[in-house]
Amino acid sequence: MSQTTSQPDFHWRIRVYYEDTDTGGVVFYANYLKFFERARTEWLRAAGVGQRTLEQTDGVMFIVKSTSVDYHAPAKLDDELELTVVVERLGRASVDFIQQAWRLGEDKPTLLATGRISVACVNAATFRPQGIPKQVLHKIKPGASHTVPAAA
Repeated sequence: MSQTTSQPDFHWRIRVYYEDTDTGGVVFYANYLKFFERARTEWLRAAGVGQRTLEQTDGVMFIVKSTSVDYHAPAKLDDELELTVVVERLGRASVDFIQQAWRLGEDKPTLLATGRISVACVNAATFRPQGIPKQVLHKIKPGASHTVPAAA
């Protein structure tokens, strides 16, 4: 898995289910955004940051600001995928990610999709930009490695 700009900060495994596919048995293109969202959520959880707690204790939440996805190969029903998360840039109130989806179970993993996702930290009541809390910044800085059990 070397076609990313840097070593992934986080890996998360999932399985492709029937609900993820179109009538041809191929993962519907928009579902990669759902896969990437789940991986970022688990990345945060592995860093010790719960999104519900963040909202309740600090009054902030992360929202998606922009996305772009390049598709390289299709995923199909029952494929095992590994999703990666790389923090490309950590700002005062935003985080830019590079995420990839890889198919496992072959001689070597196959790159399926590469996403660039930007998220913003906002006040949970007003949805206005707000700085990421310092204790969170420390936990999610680029290069921090987090591990959790794989879910497949």
